[in-house]
Amino acid sequence: MNIDLSRRGFLKLAGAGVAATSLGALGFGEAEAAELAHVRGFKLTATTEARNTCPYCSVACGIIMYSRIDDETGKKRIVHIEGDADHPTNRGTLCPKGAALKDFVNAPTRLTQPRIRKPGADAFEPIGWNEALDKIARALKDDRDANFMSLNEAGVPVNRWTTTGFLAASATTNETAWLTYKVVRSMGVVAFDNQARV
Repeated sequence: MNIDLSRRGFLKLAGAGVAATSLGALGFGEAEAAELAHVRGFKLTATTEARNTCPYCSVACGIIMYSRIDDETGKKRIVHIEGDADHPTNRGTLCPKGAALKDFVNAPTRLTQPRIRKPGADAFEPIGWNEALDKIARALKDDRDANFMSLNEAGVPVNRWTTTGFLAASATTNETAWLTYKVVRSMGVVAFDNQARV
């Protein structure tokens, strides 16, 4: 690109650049930033704020979710997610996956209820939470009753259950993690791991 610029035009352009830089140095740039910060609040005026933990990895970053009633559906919808500046782990920052959480939460393909594929079926069908938890509890109880080892071959008490494994979530509090560990180990589960190592 060839620009035909006279000496006079160059001086005018350079003078305008110096003037703009001087205005920014005198504090007018901060006024613009303050105005943008003032307007940003209006975006979230009619929203409900909720704090949560990012579900992606084992870092457990804090997030703030803002929701409002959707005009079309009449249901609450998350309209904005940002990092929690008061959270000690991420101090307001989010990785690229965390920054895209709004799309993850509002995706039309996101599962919002448990599903089951019955024997011989070619598709999953939705079931209720109570039914799903009852099925899980029944499968665990039946497997433990059939495979729990209280004594080894030498007659020494071992109290172990080796046919079921448990993978714990890492985006929880220390108290929840401790309680999960105690419950799983008290059932005799040997294969126990955490999402943070996966």
